[in-house]
This record gives sequence, structure tokens and C-alpha cells, in this order.
Amino acid sequence: MSPRPYRLGQRQVLADETRSKILDAARTQLETQSSFSIDAVARRADVARMTVYYQFGSKRGLLEALFDSLAARGGLRGLPSTFRQTDPRVALDGLIDVFARFWSSDRLVLRRLRAMAALDPELDEVLRERNEGRRQGLRVILSRLDSQGKATSKATSDLIDVLFALTSFENFDVLAGPERTPDQVAPLVKRAAAAIFRAGVPPSRGQARSRS
Repeated sequence: MSPRPYRLGQRQVLADETRSKILDAARTQLETQSSFSIDAVARRADVARMTVYYQFGSKRGLLEALFDSLAARGGLRGLPSTFRQTDPRVALDGLIDVFARFWSSDRLVLRRLRAMAALDPELDEVLRERNEGRRQGLRVILSRLDSQGKATSKATSDLIDVLFALTSFENFDVLAGPERTPDQVAPLVKRAAAAIFRAGVPPSRGQARSRS
């Protein structure tokens, strides 16, 4: 039997270990320092600068992989089940639960990422693209209002913008403060979202006639 498959397997294990070590170093760099660069991450991971480029291709590639790692650790994989809910209100509550857990999973790192993005255009672009994923999730959920004939496109668009702000890390961070847990913050956001939802969805024709 040829040893080649075994050697290839060993190489893959080593590559995976190196990749994981670099991602851990990137997270620690964000958690403890006020700057972020390939050189700084390479030094912290005790690997050559070119090793980081070999694994991730670029600083942007490293950031994308780091965001994927943070998302996996923070439970964002639970999002697909929320989108399977047919009732948009139930789906919205599920999205709020998922993001309350995610925003709390690594608050210091997420906070530093946003602070650094103010001075780092590349990081700012990656953050904006990631945030657009949350906006798209809200768009998918609220599109069911249109399909049910319960909201105009303009009303839905406005509702998405408001809920996008409400479910942001910045809002969660303020509400959580130094003491509140995700289980304590999520109900606050849900109540606000429900009120916004009711205000943003025009009454049905039957409801409008009963009020007149």
C-alpha cells in the first residue's frame, strides 16, 4: 500500500492546525490590541507572514475566515431554521434570539472590530457586507407580509430599515450593558420589534372598517 495517501492526510491535518492557530491569533489580536495586520497576526501565531497569505490569500480573506469562525462559535448556524417559519412574526423572534446569542458570544472582539473599522476601509467593507446578510434575512422574513397582502413595498422597506437598526450589535451592546444576559435582552428587543411591526403594518380592510 502506498504511503502517499497517509502523507497527504498528515499534510492536511497540519494545514488545518496552522489555519486554526492563525485564526486564534487573529481573534486574540483583536481582543487585546488596537490594531490588526497580517504581520501582527503572523507574529502572534508564530508563523511566517507568507504562511498567512498561503492559508487565506489576503487580509480580507483572513477577515472573512475570522468572521465565519466567530459566526460558528456564536451560533449563527441556527438562522436557517428561523427562515423556515411561515409566520413572519415567529421568524423575526427567532432571528432576534439567534443574534442576541451571537452578539453576546464575543462582545469585546465584536466591539473592537467595529471601532477598528472606522479607520480601516477594508475591515469596514467586510463588516458592511456581513451586516447586509442580516438585512437580507429581514427582507426574506418580511417579504411574507407582501405575499399576504398586508403591507406595501414602501412600508416593508421602511420596516426592514428600522428592524435592521433594532437588531444591530450596537443596539444589543447598549441594552445588555454590563449585566444583562442574551435571555434578558432578547425579550426587550422582541417587544420593541412587535410594537414596530404593529405600527408598520397597515390594518386589513376588515380591521379598517371596524375602526371607522
